[in-house]
Amino acid sequence: MIVVKRAWIPLAIMALVVIAGFAVYRLHGVFGVHGATSAVSARPDDIKPFNPKQVTLEVFGPAGAVADINYLDVNAAPQRIDGARLPWIYSVATRAPAVSVNVVAQGEGEVIGCRITVNGDIKDQRTVAGIHPQTFCLVKSA
Repeated sequence: MIVVKRAWIPLAIMALVVIAGFAVYRLHGVFGVHGATSAVSARPDDIKPFNPKQVTLEVFGPAGAVADINYLDVNAAPQRIDGARLPWIYSVATRAPAVSVNVVAQGEGEVIGCRITVNGDIKDQRTVAGIHPQTFCLVKSA
């Protein structure tokens, strides 16, 4: 009798847990949760590459002039070239859905310019004149 006096509360709790678990299981079956199939074959946020782009960065000035060039490539990685002979061109093809590129250049001549083209269309272009001129071109999204 002492065992029954001590064990009735844990036995009652276990019986309630079993009954509640069975009720939840049956309710899931009624509302169609079990055996659900999905028509989606891949993750919904997978972006398939499309619309290939040809991105070209150019820095130009007097033939043979020298410039220090900093630019972001199509992977948004900063790059630096010191003492590049002009004209300088960086061209790359990408299938990324969006590309953000920029170029900053400072020359030793009197004139320097930059141009960014995407698929042959000029997206940004600047020309600056002066002593040790500096210019930049930026395309936020191509």
